[in-house]
Amino acid sequence: MLIYEVICIYNSEIFEQIREDVNNSIDISKDYSDDEILDLIEEKVMQKGRETYISIDLKKKIINSIFNSKRRLDVLQPLVDDASVTEIMINGFENIFVEREGRIYRENLKFESEEKLFNVIQGIVSKVNRIVNESSPIVDARLQDGSRVNVVLPPIALNGPIVTIRKFPDNPLTMDKLVELGAISKEACRFLEVLVKARYNIFIAGSTGSGKTTILNALSNFIPSDERIITIEDSAELKITGVSNIVRLETRNSNTEGKGEITVRDLIKASLRMRPDRIIVGEVRGAEALDMLQAMNTGHDGSISTGHANSTEDMLRRLETMVLCGASLPLEAIRQQIASAIDIIIFLGRMRDKSRKMLEISEVVDYKEGRIRLNPLFLFEEEEVGDGTRSKDFVKGYLKWTGNKMMNTAKLKMAGYNTEQIPGLEKR
Repeated sequence: MLIYEVICIYNSEIFEQIREDVNNSIDISKDYSDDEILDLIEEKVMQKGRETYISIDLKKKIINSIFNSKRRLDVLQPLVDDASVTEIMINGFENIFVEREGRIYRENLKFESEEKLFNVIQGIVSKVNRIVNESSPIVDARLQDGSRVNVVLPPIALNGPIVTIRKFPDNPLTMDKLVELGAISKEACRFLEVLVKARYNIFIAGSTGSGKTTILNALSNFIPSDERIITIEDSAELKITGVSNIVRLETRNSNTEGKGEITVRDLIKASLRMRPDRIIVGEVRGAEALDMLQAMNTGHDGSISTGHANSTEDMLRRLETMVLCGASLPLEAIRQQIASAIDIIIFLGRMRDKSRKMLEISEVVDYKEGRIRLNPLFLFEEEEVGDGTRSKDFVKGYLKWTGNKMMNTAKLKMAGYNTEQIPGLEKR
C-alpha cells in the first residue's frame, strides 16, 4: 500500500467510524486470535458498506489498516513493508521520519496518541522477551523479519518515546551485488574471498549506517559449508546462508528484579564450549572485546566481528579502551593481544552522496616499538572530474591495491594458496 494512501485512509471519516465500531464490539475479557479480530473487522466493514458505498479496493485497505492498528505495528506497518525504506525513526507519537536511498524524509503519519505508540512498543519488545519501562527505559529488540529496533522511553527521552528501526533486505546483498553497486572493487572482493577461506580473523569497522552488518553477511557466504559457526549478537540480525551447522545466540536483559542478564561476554565464553570452527560477534562495544580477542587467539581462526570507529587507527584505539573497561592489563599487553588476534581490518564509510563504500583493507602486521603496525593493502581513490575538482553530487572512485605486499602469509600457505598469485594482489 502506498504511504499517501495510508495517510488518506487514517484521516478518513469512514475509517474512524469503522474503527470505533470494531472497538465497541471487542469484549476486553476475551482473548481473540488474529483470525477472529480479522473476521470482526471484515464484518464491520461489510456492514458499513451496506450503509454507504465503499469500493472493494478501499474496503481491503481499511481492513488492513485497522488490523495493523490492532495486531501489528499500526501506522508503521506500511513503512516496514516498504522495501525502499531502510530506516524508520519515531520521535514521539507525532513525528515519523524514514530513510530512503541514504536520505531522510519526514512522513505525514502519526500515531493517534502516545499511549498507542507505547502499546506498539510493548508489543515489539514482549515478542523477544525484553522489558522496557520507566525504570528500565532503554532496550534493543528486533521484529519478526529481523529488523533491529532500539527504544528509549521518557524520562530519558524528553520528546516522548523514541523508536529507531533498522531494516535489512529479505535477501542479504552478496559480494557480487556489492561489486555491481560500486561499494567494493572486483579485485578486492576476490582478495577477501581468499582471506575468509584461508581463515584470517577479520574486523569490520565503520560509522553508524556504513554497512558493517551488510559486509559481514556478504563475507559469510565465503565460509565453507562444512564448518560449525557460532553467531553472537545483542539482537539477532545476521542472515548467514550456506552454512547448515550454525548456532545463533542472543543476549538477554535482566528481569524486573535485576537478575538473569546474559551478556555478549557470557555468550562468548559459552561458545568456546560448543566446538566452534568460527565465532562471529555481531558487534563489540565494551569489555567483551577482550573475550573476542582471546577466542581469536585460541584456535578459532576465521572469526569475524564489527565495531564503530571513524578510521582503521581509531578502531585500534577503541579496542584498547574496550579491553581496559573489563580488565586491568598493561596497555602493552592489550596491544600485543590485538596485534596477534586480528589479521585484517576493513573500514567502511558513508560518502557525501549518501552511498556506502569500502574505503580501506589493511593488514595488522605486528606490535613493534610500542605501536601496532598496519599495512594498507587496498585504499579507496576518488576520481576527479575534468577540471581537477570532485563532483559534489556523486562520488566516483575505486578501491585500489596500494602495491604493498601482504606480509603475514602463513595462513594462505596452510590453505594451499600460492602467495605469488593471491587474487587481487597477483604480480602485474
